[in-house]
Amino acid sequence: MPALETESITLPVLGMSCAACQHHVEKALRSTAGVAGARVDLMAHRATVVFDPAAVGPAQLVEAIRGAGYDAVLPRTGDAAGRREAGDGAASRKAWAMLAAGFAAMLLAMPLTMDGGAMDRVLMRALPWMYALPAAWLRWGLLVLTAVLLVWAGRGIYASAWRALCHGATNMNTLVSLGTGVAFAWSAYATIDPAPGRMVYFDAVLLILGFLLLGKSLEGRAKRRALGALDALAALRPATARRVHDHVEETVPLEEVRLGDEILVLPGERFPVDATIVKGRTTVDESMLTGESTPLDREPGGRVLAGALNYDGAVTCRADSLGGATVIEQIARIVEQAQGSRAPMERLADRASSIFVPVVLGLAVVTFVAWLAATHSLQLALANTVAVLVIACPCAMGLAVPAALTVAVGRGAQLGVLFKGGEALERMAHLDAVILDKTGTLTVGRPVLEAVQLVGGPRDHGTKGPGGRFTERDLLRIAAAAEERSNHPLAHAIVEYSVGLGLAWGPAESVQVLPGRGLTARVEGHDCLLGNAALFQEFFVPLPEEVASPAPGVTRLWMALDGTAVGYFDARDALRPDAASAMAALHKSGLKLLMLTGDTAAAAEPIAREAGIESVEAGLDPAAKLERIRSLQSAGLRVAMVGDGINDAAALAAADAGIAMGTGADLAQEAGDVLLLRARPGAIPAAIALARQTLAIMRQNLFWAVGYNVVGIPLAAGALYPAFHILLSPWIAAAAMAASSVCVLSNSLRLRGWQPGN
Repeated sequence: MPALETESITLPVLGMSCAACQHHVEKALRSTAGVAGARVDLMAHRATVVFDPAAVGPAQLVEAIRGAGYDAVLPRTGDAAGRREAGDGAASRKAWAMLAAGFAAMLLAMPLTMDGGAMDRVLMRALPWMYALPAAWLRWGLLVLTAVLLVWAGRGIYASAWRALCHGATNMNTLVSLGTGVAFAWSAYATIDPAPGRMVYFDAVLLILGFLLLGKSLEGRAKRRALGALDALAALRPATARRVHDHVEETVPLEEVRLGDEILVLPGERFPVDATIVKGRTTVDESMLTGESTPLDREPGGRVLAGALNYDGAVTCRADSLGGATVIEQIARIVEQAQGSRAPMERLADRASSIFVPVVLGLAVVTFVAWLAATHSLQLALANTVAVLVIACPCAMGLAVPAALTVAVGRGAQLGVLFKGGEALERMAHLDAVILDKTGTLTVGRPVLEAVQLVGGPRDHGTKGPGGRFTERDLLRIAAAAEERSNHPLAHAIVEYSVGLGLAWGPAESVQVLPGRGLTARVEGHDCLLGNAALFQEFFVPLPEEVASPAPGVTRLWMALDGTAVGYFDARDALRPDAASAMAALHKSGLKLLMLTGDTAAAAEPIAREAGIESVEAGLDPAAKLERIRSLQSAGLRVAMVGDGINDAAALAAADAGIAMGTGADLAQEAGDVLLLRARPGAIPAAIALARQTLAIMRQNLFWAVGYNVVGIPLAAGALYPAFHILLSPWIAAAAMAASSVCVLSNSLRLRGWQPGN
């Protein structure tokens, strides 16, 4: 059966206010025919849908969201951010208008509840005109003012609650609408048919809606700050480029640049595309992309990344990657996907939020019945019921985990650490052991050839025919031909050394790479075998016994022609400058460290000692590394694997957390859960520390959100009446509700300033 051809689309969703809304939208999309998966991001107000275009289209997906009681539009560049800012501004204006009117209504309602107390005496002296007004004028004036403001500022809240009700769903707006609706209805009744003891709650209605809108406005600002990492990345790329053709310079839109075009970049400008410098020298700042704060020297042949800042030299470069293929676009894509992902901890909050509103409605009914039975006061029962409905806030619960995740992923990107999702970040926070590859991970990954040695006598074994002589240059030439297309660091060392000697060679044939061991090829009519001792044993090629072992820290690559060992190459790699301090930091954080390498023990152990790693297992192929990881996991350890090459892909995928190092163009294709753009060991403890801090913030947020409701709802219901009930009148409950969400977001925003070592 052919695989299902699917597409993905991200739709801006309007009208979501809490985790219950998120749940309803996801449910509606997933139940739509042709939808393979849907993920709704409450923080960014968007839905990412994977669907079969033959069965359903974007327009039908929008209708599915509208059918659930919310609104959606087809995506257009820049619209979502603009709508969010405009919506937050409108909410802020309405909030302050409602709060001002609410406090004015509270003041004007004072004469209606005169009890001769000290406050009445003070106000009568300060505002005698207010107490001189007829009570009926005050009541009807407050009724008209509140009705007008409800229609103006509260229309969206009531419309959202009504749409949800029509679809058999509930959300936060349901609670607010029901609470304020009951309070307004009672106040209108008390205005039309006044009687002694019948109070009006117009001030509470206005203040409840005012605090709700103010909370939404503050949430919107905090969300934009939390999502700011993506905006910062988008701002790095210039909209135009100076294209040079036949010595003529022209400024063109970035979309018109093609692969191979020559681009001129002046000092102080940012590079518009990933490119290779062909003329000029400069230093560049890539800190916003990789977290590397030190300016980097670039000369002809050097690679530069789109978005990097050109410091001090005018350079001409050749465009290598455009659009979505650039590193900056891949980073932005990974960050966006990670910010919209779910952390395992969020599932608990989702399940709780999905049943929260119905439970609160039930508690409100119980509160009403209990107070009515206990006091026989309809007014008192209604006041407590409204307080319960208003104080209950699923927003904080729904934002607790995604808010922290969104900020952490953005902060990680600024530091050169890309988390691929919430699950990856949470797994990073629970590690017991870190396994590290050697070459390219702990070492620089650019070994330098130290020796080229012939073995087996001076004859060339047929290289030049009977009686010919075999030289080291012949050895290098043949090896370079075989290794030319390999990405292994030892291959680069041989090719670079041969180029430096001015050697030339023809193309190799039938090249086959054997991961973790070496390669085979056909070169100049001979079967060539290049690799470690394990590969020679596999091909039954004996190694000469009289050859001395390699020096400590040296990696040896053997070479055979036509089944006979003819020589070897010795290369030495250097430990990365920050490797030892990084390993010390990992030790200090309580993690077990282990080096797994395909290199020999003689080459690996000195590097491990220098880095401060006590456990070393050498001579392992990819399958053996994979087996070792699984054995540690079977022993109950949660394991991270740190690697940089194709050889490590299986181990990266099998580990609880795969950490891939490097700044290659194919970032999104890496097997790791976490990508370290700086390719420095020092980023490993930083990534783990950020993940642990984020998990702590998530737990704090959930504790606050749940604790707020556990304490607030019973108080609003009058559990400690009369001691605390006065502090939780309906409008104070509304202020507390708004404060809960703002506190969760503010706590999450502390991660924006997080630094390694905090």
